[in-house]
Amino acid sequence: MNLFEYVGQRIKDLRANYSEGEGVSQEALANALEVSTNTVSRWETATYRPTLEDLDKLARFFGKSILEFFPPEEAQANDQLAALLRAAKQLAPDDIDELRRYAEFRRARSLYRGGARPRPGRKKRQPT
Repeated sequence: MNLFEYVGQRIKDLRANYSEGEGVSQEALANALEVSTNTVSRWETATYRPTLEDLDKLARFFGKSILEFFPPEEAQANDQLAALLRAAKQLAPDDIDELRRYAEFRRARSLYRGGARPRPGRKKRQPT
């Protein structure tokens, strides 16, 4: 399973298990995210690749971390991380939540870079 198939399966799983297992339809999710129903379907089948902004919206909708859409990794501790944690202890709870979301978004962006989204329009000709 490639990264985008994994992302699509996570979207589908989160949608199916939303609200304590009641689930949410593709249409309702699409309306909440202000995208078309076909877009949600195509994300789930890995036909379309959601942007990081789309994944951030999905994460906020489901009340999950954006990293939930990516395969799990081993965490590495280091001095910089320890310093960040010390600084975060002095923040208000809302600031800590926003800092966490920012860090997750940045991590997701680094994981997602390998799958650049195709741009609409004609491809540029390569000089021969």
